Amino acid sequence: MCGIAGWVDWEKDLSRERATIETMTQTLTSRGPDDEGYWLSPRVAFGHRRLCVVDPAGGRQPMTRYRGGHAYTLIYNGELYNTDDLRQILVEKGHTFHSHSDTEVLLASYIEWGSECVHRLNGIFAFAVWNEREQTLFLARDRLGVKPLFYARRGSSFLFGSELKALLAHPDVEPVLSREGIAEIFALGPARTPGHGVFHDVFELRPGCHLTVTRERFTIKRYWQVESRPHTDDADRTVQTVRTLLIDSIQRQLVADVPIATLLSGGLDSSAITAIAAETFRRDGRGPLHTYSIDYVDNDRHFQANAFQPNADAPYVQKVSRFFGTIHHAIEIDTPELVDALRTAAYARDLPGMADVDASLYLFCCEIKKETTVVLSGECADEIFGGYPWFHREDLLHSRTFPWSQAIEQRAAWLSPDLREWVKPVEYAAQRYEETLDEVPHLPGESPLEARRREMFYLNLTWFMNTLLDRKDRMSMAASLEARVPFCDHRLVEYVWNIPWSLKMWGGREKGILRKALEGIVPDDVLYRKKSPYPKTHNPAYTEATRTWLLEILNDPSSPLHQLIDTAAIRRLAMTDAKATDVPFFGQLMSTPQLFAYLAQMDVWLRAYHVTIRS
Repeated sequence: MCGIAGWVDWEKDLSRERATIETMTQTLTSRGPDDEGYWLSPRVAFGHRRLCVVDPAGGRQPMTRYRGGHAYTLIYNGELYNTDDLRQILVEKGHTFHSHSDTEVLLASYIEWGSECVHRLNGIFAFAVWNEREQTLFLARDRLGVKPLFYARRGSSFLFGSELKALLAHPDVEPVLSREGIAEIFALGPARTPGHGVFHDVFELRPGCHLTVTRERFTIKRYWQVESRPHTDDADRTVQTVRTLLIDSIQRQLVADVPIATLLSGGLDSSAITAIAAETFRRDGRGPLHTYSIDYVDNDRHFQANAFQPNADAPYVQKVSRFFGTIHHAIEIDTPELVDALRTAAYARDLPGMADVDASLYLFCCEIKKETTVVLSGECADEIFGGYPWFHREDLLHSRTFPWSQAIEQRAAWLSPDLREWVKPVEYAAQRYEETLDEVPHLPGESPLEARRREMFYLNLTWFMNTLLDRKDRMSMAASLEARVPFCDHRLVEYVWNIPWSLKMWGGREKGILRKALEGIVPDDVLYRKKSPYPKTHNPAYTEATRTWLLEILNDPSSPLHQLIDTAAIRRLAMTDAKATDVPFFGQLMSTPQLFAYLAQMDVWLRAYHVTIRS
């Protein structure tokens, strides 16, 4: 994986702007600690930071190739999982290659097929190509949005980068919050509206989209989205297809010239990836697979089962590791380092985020990075197969708001009264919800209940999944670790999208079709284990640490947080017994202790980024 930054300007000579593009690119050093490269011309400045995963010698960027005497220059963040397939096709069309890197294959694909190349790519990517002859910039992002890409337009300039911090390093992009930005943070955060960059006039290229910039035009086109059609396969064929697609996706993602491992929680999704990866390693003579799990010091003492976390992970982790003969590494995080990492996590995300859920993942990735460079992770299975409570609980399924963010009235109460009236967070969230429903590709003839379930799946694909992918990308790349997500293979997503609910719920179990597809691959007691989300700390010391930190901020009259929040209301909440209000305000894991941390992260972010408010 890598970090990219770029600048196109139709009036300024950018060949003289190396210092600026270097500054933008250096903000992305953790995404690419192994190498850096720059390419400047009068109209364009490109910067690249590289994390070497495939072909360290042959994949250097920016990369320029010629065809018919015309130059094309590429910068790219991501991995292609069908590199060999594409290379064979391109060789038959007359292309020659000087490396085995996917970078060269991607550039040749663009040279051969132009913007249509995106339809041929299987992978995770954000890339830019400058066509010197046509004076055209082409940008594209992968179908599910695994890799990030932000942009801003300022006068004659077009700027882009892998993270917001790269744009903010340019002198023309200021960290300004308008009404919409405040609403994003207080009504929706840590989620973001697809396509929005929170800061004023800063945007994100949406997943499955590409963008073309010339002197005369600026065009965004959506090249991929799920399509609704009748599911015609019978039950046995459906099970076999899910199994085949998942195995192929995992095996394709085990290609690397550096150490590769899997994350293992002992749940269905990570155990499936581990099982298939371990068997592939054995078949290919690659030695035992390494696996990694996360837990917290004293969690065994403080864990209490609840509806969201029915049992502890550790016994299942050990069972799966023994069953498949992996070399397992159990990483434990202690409360003081977890609280300290909340600051780093906010910098990594460029925004207040998922509190300790982010911070623990960052620390986890830092430990993994000591031994390996690439990991496979089980994100997104719940979004595509329907594993979350809001797919099953009638009250959540039929609620007319984002089901992972039910406490919108309480969230609105965090804001100061004046801002509450100006921002209107409840109305803002409702607007974004309705806009998303308007995008849903309904299937004619579906029953109202099936249509509603399709809406729920679309909400999860475009919102909740993107939030988790955002988290995984930022925290892993902050530790210079590449994280791959096999359940995000677009072929699997497209197929599962149209499987009817009755089949998805095979055997009356959530994700039943996936469980059935994995029979004989994953041990039965793991296969039918009730879903348990990413582990969080249950240590009361964490609650007290974040409460104390937040109260210190509230007692500091210089804190910029005061200009946004209802200080008295937040103080009352902080002084209340956390257990009395310990109801998730976002997702399944973010409740009162995470609220304390979220607001503390907000204070860190406002100060560090020198954020200003503008009406």
